[in-house]
Amino acid sequence: MSSAPRIAVVDHGAGNLRSVARALARSGLVPEVTGDSAVLRRADGVVLPGVGAFAAAASSLEKTGLGDAVRDAIAAGRPYLGLCLGLQLLFEAGEEHGITPGLGLLPGRVRRFPERDASGAPLRVPHIGWNEVCYRGEHPMLAQLGPRELYYFVHAYRAEPAREEDVVGRVDYGGEFAAAVAVGNVFAVQFHPEKSQAAGKRLLDAYAAWVAQTR
Repeated sequence: MSSAPRIAVVDHGAGNLRSVARALARSGLVPEVTGDSAVLRRADGVVLPGVGAFAAAASSLEKTGLGDAVRDAIAAGRPYLGLCLGLQLLFEAGEEHGITPGLGLLPGRVRRFPERDASGAPLRVPHIGWNEVCYRGEHPMLAQLGPRELYYFVHAYRAEPAREEDVVGRVDYGGEFAAAVAVGNVFAVQFHPEKSQAAGKRLLDAYAAWVAQTR
């Protein structure tokens, strides 16, 4: 019998790392919260969670070399799962606390929600609570998820991908925006599966199955 896949949970100095690790373990994975680039590079999969500011996280990734290790793992074909800030950091830049470069793996920027919604009414920011994500397209992750799922969100900034084809999930809050993106062995979501009860468990189960298929 083969061992369970080992997952590097990237420790960039902030975020709900332990709760993410516990949720991954419930899906049959062996998570290791790590700030060691060598551990990250040899893992079967990489999860980048996040609660915090884009600028601080991006700076930490670059200063520690973890940013390069994430890029290397993705280039080597390791399944990457980004959660909340882990989605935003994939893009070229974020505008929180000034313009800060991201990992640059996907074209687009991360911007704050507008002050008003599509109808002109004031929009409460941050976006906090349960909301429905509508999936589309083809990806190994999507094969195990329903076309519509309810997840828990907490964020004041949202990604604006430059390529529409990168978006595989959308949600409506003050207008539609990208809730999930996927390109090759990269899959990332704006919500928190570790806080999303049964729907979150389904997503992490799908990630576990995807990692197992790629080993």
